[in-house]
Amino acid sequence: MSSHHCFRLPIGEGDDARQIAVEQRPGAAPGLLWLNGFRSVMTGAKAMSLDALGAERGLAVTRFDYSGDGQSGGRFEDGTISRWLDEAEAALRLTPGPQIVCGSSMGGWIALLLARRQLRLGTPLRGLVLIAPAVDATSTLIPARMSAAQQRDLALQGWFERESRYGDGPYRYTRSFIEDGAQHQLLGAVIETGCPVHIMQGAKDPDVPAAHAQGLLTHILHDPVTFTLVPDGDHRLSRDEDLALLRRAVLGMVA
Repeated sequence: MSSHHCFRLPIGEGDDARQIAVEQRPGAAPGLLWLNGFRSVMTGAKAMSLDALGAERGLAVTRFDYSGDGQSGGRFEDGTISRWLDEAEAALRLTPGPQIVCGSSMGGWIALLLARRQLRLGTPLRGLVLIAPAVDATSTLIPARMSAAQQRDLALQGWFERESRYGDGPYRYTRSFIEDGAQHQLLGAVIETGCPVHIMQGAKDPDVPAAHAQGLLTHILHDPVTFTLVPDGDHRLSRDEDLALLRRAVLGMVA
């Protein structure tokens, strides 16, 4: 089994400078690039399952933590979709050959934005695997769940908190995060990816409802899409049977 290459990648300049923690497994193409969800890290179950798949099949795998999270530097409160998309793009530049980008929740949204950037550059991705993609979450999913008190906190202090369902403390959402997300809305227009897309969605997901992911299908009109609905699946889709589905989705694109 090949060893990981762990390093810090500097991004940005001046007040925007930060370093993100990256772990790469050397291997053959197509490589796998993993994009975490909101407040998730590169050592989560899905990320490590992909890393194990890379080890088994001799494929390159790249994982990283967004700035302000996990092993990366910076403050999480400074995070925005723009900022994290730039970091995903920087990580992608480290990967030779065609890449399959896998993103979970917010990472699914960023993966679609990254695919659009690559298509415009003339270097489309090999494929996209999206797990409960939280596309346009800052204008749809998050506002829909905000209480009156949270709306007041956002207006008066510039942020609000929501207790996590997963026992990892409260999640803080800032005004800059919400407002920046408006610059990256995808729904409402045709989404061009330039590659095959596989969407995995839990039918019992309380955070990204299945209807939200199904609505995404109506916007991807020019690229082949596979939609897998897991009847008893939750948001994380991290059970053994879910991870097996993820591996099969990725291997389908490798082949």
